[in-house]
Amino acid sequence: MSTATRPVAVIGAGPYGLSAAAHLRARGIPVRVFGKPMVSWRTHMPAGMILKSTPAASGIDAPRRGHGLLDFCADTGARRLESDWDLIPVEDFAAYGQWFAARLLPDLEQVAVVSVDQVPRGGFALKLDSGESFEARAVVVATGLTGFARMPRELAAAAPDGPRASGPVSHASQHHDLSGFAGREVLVVGAGQSALENAVLMAEAGADVRVVARRTGAVRFGAAPDRQPRLRPDSPFGRAWSLYALSSHATHVRHLPAPARHYLVRHVLGPLGAWWLRERFTGRVGVSQGRRIVRARVEAGRPVLTLSGGTGAEREVSADHVMAATGYRVDVAALGFLGDGVRAGLLTSRGAPVLDAGFQSAVPGLYFTGLPAASSFGPLMRFVCGTGYASPRLASSLANL
Repeated sequence: MSTATRPVAVIGAGPYGLSAAAHLRARGIPVRVFGKPMVSWRTHMPAGMILKSTPAASGIDAPRRGHGLLDFCADTGARRLESDWDLIPVEDFAAYGQWFAARLLPDLEQVAVVSVDQVPRGGFALKLDSGESFEARAVVVATGLTGFARMPRELAAAAPDGPRASGPVSHASQHHDLSGFAGREVLVVGAGQSALENAVLMAEAGADVRVVARRTGAVRFGAAPDRQPRLRPDSPFGRAWSLYALSSHATHVRHLPAPARHYLVRHVLGPLGAWWLRERFTGRVGVSQGRRIVRARVEAGRPVLTLSGGTGAEREVSADHVMAATGYRVDVAALGFLGDGVRAGLLTSRGAPVLDAGFQSAVPGLYFTGLPAASSFGPLMRFVCGTGYASPRLASSLANL
């Protein structure tokens, strides 16, 4: 099989994988897509969760009209999700992604890629968990958050075998049904939307919940749509010059020094609860702010955290369970399906792949999109609306490969 006729393999069937594959197929490029559609949204997000993003910022980019969130609502009879006041349940968004896949990628293969290795004549050899082996001219890695869950070093000491949903310490990404926390004491570490919303959902299910945040004043909530600044430019994330620049001119982020790019990814659109969560949170969830975890251990099955308030004084708190809602950190070493030779050929910056303007890595033919691309293109790649920037450029680059 010639290089031109070998397919492009897209690994991952979340928003970025589906969007990239749809754009590639629209260009007449043979594509094979692997993964269960929207699996992370269906199984690693808490039931009852509401997306923080507005409908305008939640569309999966397609190469032609008719596949947006509002089109899904019209086609399926779902409640119209249109204005900034319309809240999007995670179940509806997952159904939207599955609808998108069924319409544009009906031959999606719900199998896992076990390994990806380079072949001497160019391209890649892939093995699937179905037992099949084949060659691809290029590979697009769109595996989302998988493998990138971040656990603070001090907290990890209480879970030497790793965090587990059923253990004393877990990561927020390991939970879907939070009803099992009813009647239990839970500490949630973090101050972002994931931490605050998980805390609310567990409290509403009957748990006694307290949020532990490192910075004083870390627990904050955004402004409602009618409280947005009117004299600043609009963006998918709200009205602000910085948000407008980063969402409209992501191309220029690549040219910034690496420390500046990493700073933007960490701090722009950082920890902040959604405006609609404030009322559900206040009075229902306890808060300990300005408290840093010094040590963590487990006694009689209960996790015990030693907290410092920054003045040298320490105090201990315990609970039935500790949930770390501490976000994600990209590290290509966590992508076990990439062969040693492939990973050795990557140029990385703080664990993330360095990408060219077309989302291609230092390994010819190996592309990354979604979260792993954020260190090259900025925080836009952390959100679904980033598919509108990434997918057309990635497809254009591959068309010229």
